[in-house]
Amino acid sequence: MTTPAPGLWSSDTPATLQASRHRDTGARHFPALPAHSPLAAQYDTVPVRGAGTVYSFTVIHPAPKTGLPPYALGYVDLDGPLRVFGRLEGKERPAIGDRYAPVADATFGYVFQAEQD
Repeated sequence: MTTPAPGLWSSDTPATLQASRHRDTGARHFPALPAHSPLAAQYDTVPVRGAGTVYSFTVIHPAPKTGLPPYALGYVDLDGPLRVFGRLEGKERPAIGDRYAPVADATFGYVFQAEQD
């Protein structure tokens, strides 16, 4: 298990991604606003729980000489409502409507892992 990046993840067990919710409108934003933001007084930090649904994605094919394999990036609609962009892992090719859950990642802070059918 990767140690969650501070600021992105809660200190709870299990850790959850953190977002901000506007106190008046309920609108959610990711990542959570830092405490030193001029807007911080208007928002509460809230957990992002559970898996979401792929809204859109693309597969990146790095140049062959890099030796890097193709990887997927996409938007995942989470409860809130909240749409978050990130790397999609666990399937060679995602599909719109697939279910993905956020997990901690040492390189990117978080990635979305495909849920098994």
